Amino acid sequence: MLTSTYTLVALSVEQTTVRAALQSLLDELRALPGDFSTLAAGRAAQLCTALRQAYENCHWRKLDKFLVPALRRSTAAADRLLEELERLSGQAASAMATAEACVGAADRPVPRDVFCGAVESCVAALRCRLEREEHELFPLARAAVGGDAWFAIANQMLAHDAYAQEHRAGPRRLRHELVGHAGHDVHARRQATLTAAH
Repeated sequence: MLTSTYTLVALSVEQTTVRAALQSLLDELRALPGDFSTLAAGRAAQLCTALRQAYENCHWRKLDKFLVPALRRSTAAADRLLEELERLSGQAASAMATAEACVGAADRPVPRDVFCGAVESCVAALRCRLEREEHELFPLARAAVGGDAWFAIANQMLAHDAYAQEHRAGPRRLRHELVGHAGHDVHARRQATLTAAH
């Protein structure tokens, strides 16, 4: 039971992060000047980039990688709910495509109402999915998934986090080593110059 609680808390933290990104996007949208019927293409493109990032963060969560497969193996009772969650993701993807199509490739003004409506529809669909996961999927998983499966999910999540942390640290460690070598080379050249001068 502790393992399932740990796992669901970790997944809830992930939910909170996605929710914060979606709220930030809506705040940016609502801060746009309201007295024009069009938006600058560059600003709309920035918002599209933030929208796609939020969508992908929602799509590639640990919930989808680890919990959903375990739930599918444990019970068929979740099938209908999972289909409805996928439908919400499909609605979000469609709305995002509409927003991106408004921007297009040309540097032309973007129709404000269509663009903002598409972004808001995408965010609404993703928020609805998050709500249904927390209020329907999590309780169903807690009841249907067995103890061994929860233990396996927790291990997968910990391994995933360790892998991600190692790969985030890798480039920093490499930069540190390169800077260290460069500093050592500079020091060696300075010593050689001083020795030659004496």
